[in-house]
Amino acid sequence: MRRDPHLRTARFSYCAADECHGFRATSRREVTQCGGTQGLPACYLEHTTLPRGLRTKAREARTLIVSKFYQLPVAAAIAALFAAPASAEDKEPWRYRVGAGAQVKPQYPGADDVSVLPMFDIDRTRGDEPFEFEAADDSFGFNLVNSGGFEFGPAVSLVGKRKSKEVGTATPNVDRIIEVGAFANYWLGENFRLHSEVRRGVTGHEGWEVDGGADVVWRDGDKWLVSLGPRVTWADHKFHDAYFSVTPATSLATGLPVYEANGGLESYGATASGELALTQRWGLSLYAKYERLTGDAADSPIVRQYGSRDQFSGGLALSYTFGR
Repeated sequence: MRRDPHLRTARFSYCAADECHGFRATSRREVTQCGGTQGLPACYLEHTTLPRGLRTKAREARTLIVSKFYQLPVAAAIAALFAAPASAEDKEPWRYRVGAGAQVKPQYPGADDVSVLPMFDIDRTRGDEPFEFEAADDSFGFNLVNSGGFEFGPAVSLVGKRKSKEVGTATPNVDRIIEVGAFANYWLGENFRLHSEVRRGVTGHEGWEVDGGADVVWRDGDKWLVSLGPRVTWADHKFHDAYFSVTPATSLATGLPVYEANGGLESYGATASGELALTQRWGLSLYAKYERLTGDAADSPIVRQYGSRDQFSGGLALSYTFGR
């Protein structure tokens, strides 16, 4: 390798700089041991007999390297500042699915006629994640907790009002009842869900009602979904008294025997539902439910003479997905 002719003429006097440790550099090999800029010791730039032009360029190189060294932390901080918003923007965008349709349900608990009611649903998910499964007979609610297969949140439900003309005799009217409570789900894997709800009437009877059930779910993402599962309902004395008891005054007005309905198991049955994607945006959903009244609810004279132990529900809705 060709030597730098300037190095051959380099001579140092004694240097007291810390990085030189006070030794005299007299050759290229010794010069590199001092660890200065680009193989040159820091003292070399001060004591060498290099030509003026080369000394100037060497000083500029040292200044540039030191400047770049101190700029690195600043550059790193700026990069981190802009990286944080970028990572938030990397999250998949929300997709929303809105469904609307019609359903038929018993006019009131124990009725033998049905009412046509609106049916609607709103769901959301991120990116290509499938929409979460919700059974058609779940109360309105949303997750406050969703971790490890456990879901928990508020639940709101409406119970149909009963008018004497709908019963066919002079029974007391029962206003529509709003029930408020909570639900809990637990998923055993991806295809089996345990579901429960506890609600209390905040208008009307002010009694308690508890629903329990399970669902087996088969699906291919959002392309199609089929579910099937058993259902059971329990209610306390206040709830049953509002719909199934016959007071002495009602007995005189209707001719029905006096009857007091106590709390207990109200019904058992099953629910089936299905979803089908018609296009990337449009979809179809439907459900069917059967319940059989039991216990004091089934034995009520109102049910036996003017109602039915068999309770049927069903609905059909069209949905549209917004987003990507």
